[in-house]
Formats: sequence, C-alpha cells, structure tokens
Amino acid sequence: MQIGLFGGVYSNHVALRAVLDDASRRGLGRLYCLGDVGGSGPRPDRSIEILREHGIETVQGNYDDSVGNAREDCGCGYTDPRDDHYASIAYAYTLTNTGEGGRAWLRGLADEIRFDLDGRRVLLCHGSPRRVNEFLWESRSPDGFLDRLAAQARADVVAVTHTGIPWVRRLESGALFVNVGAIGRPPNDGNPAAAYAILTQSGAEIVRVAYDQERIAREIEEVGLPSEFAQSVRSGWWTTCVECLPAKERAMGRW
Repeated sequence: MQIGLFGGVYSNHVALRAVLDDASRRGLGRLYCLGDVGGSGPRPDRSIEILREHGIETVQGNYDDSVGNAREDCGCGYTDPRDDHYASIAYAYTLTNTGEGGRAWLRGLADEIRFDLDGRRVLLCHGSPRRVNEFLWESRSPDGFLDRLAAQARADVVAVTHTGIPWVRRLESGALFVNVGAIGRPPNDGNPAAAYAILTQSGAEIVRVAYDQERIAREIEEVGLPSEFAQSVRSGWWTTCVECLPAKERAMGRW
C-alpha cells in the first residue's frame, strides 16, 4: 500500500490536478490532503470542487477553518507585519471569492485523520498534533521534541504541512515524521515543481511534479493578486512570507 499525502493547495488548481494525475499514474492506493485549500492563488472554489469531485479526504487547516467560519484573519500564525501584510491580502481575496457551498464544506472538515498502516498508527494533521498553526521546521524540531509529540499524540507516523517546506525524519524510537510541504507554491528551492509525499510500509519520500506554472501565474495576475505570488510559482523561490523562516531555511532561499 502506497499513500499520497499533500497539503497547502493555496488555490493552485493547476498544481492540484497535476498531483492527482501523478498519483493516479503511480497507482497510489489512497490520497489525502492535509489542509489549507485556499490561499495565494486564484478562484478558490476550483480547488474545492476538484477535491470534492475526487473524494479526497481532507484535514481542516487554519485557512479552511478561517474561510469556512468567516474569521477575521487566516490564523496562519505569522508574527512579522511583512508576512502578515501579504497573508492578509491573500485571505481577503480567498474569503470573498469562496462560495457558501465551499465554505460549508470547509467548516465540516475534521482537524485530524487517523488510520493504521501495516500495524502503525498514522496521524494526519495540519500544523502539528498540538496546534493547527504550529510551524514544524526541520531545523527547529529536535528528535526529543518530535518523540514527545508522537508519544503524546499516540502515533507512530505523524504527517503535517503548514510550513510549505517538506522533510522526512525517522527517529531512533522508530517514529516517523513527514512534512509534506505545499503543492500550491514551491518549497523555496528554485524548482517550480510541486512537492508531495508518498507514505509506504517502510517509510516516506518526497516527490516532485512538474506542472504548467505559467498558467497559474497568469491567472494570479488576471484576478489582481500581488505579482509577488505569480513570481514565486514561476521561479520556485518564495517572495513573500519569508520572515517566519528560521535562519537555516532562510539561508537556503534566494530572497
């Protein structure tokens, strides 16, 4: 059994379709979305419709909770005003352009998904097992901390998203942590291909999927969203929301 895990759609319906097509070609047994369906991309209802059409079980991310319940902000957890500036623009657009049917679907999502895989307890959540908008950065997640999270969550495998930068770590205890990244914008490495994770009985790997990023970049510009959002999907480098990055992850980026 191989299971596909992705998160951070960010209304990038072009990347979403490419990931679903790639998962189908690979013959993955199941596919899950770990939340944040809306975000910095155009026409948010399209991504919701694709997930519903394909019956993709989806975790409620902070964005989904905020849009579904019309909250004041995205609940992303940013603390720097420069990050919050662009997050506020993306959230206002997404909230305004998500129809009531889509909002109702987002409201009804569960905040976690659990299942067994070959005797291992798998937990899918958005930010972390303890908070929906917690950032689990690879450089700031020591093994002891991750072991405690897994034990407290009663899970052998924990998969998250939210940070947008993927990583996989097997702990000495045997616990497995997977940050699946975000398909809606590239993981700040200069490669515009989308990233998602494949979970197997023996571990997990991050795979990349090429898609027509120019198409989604043009749509971003057409609806009047900031050009920085389009530049990011074109170039593979983050242009916004970089102040939250720890020093190691920041040093890997271009801006």
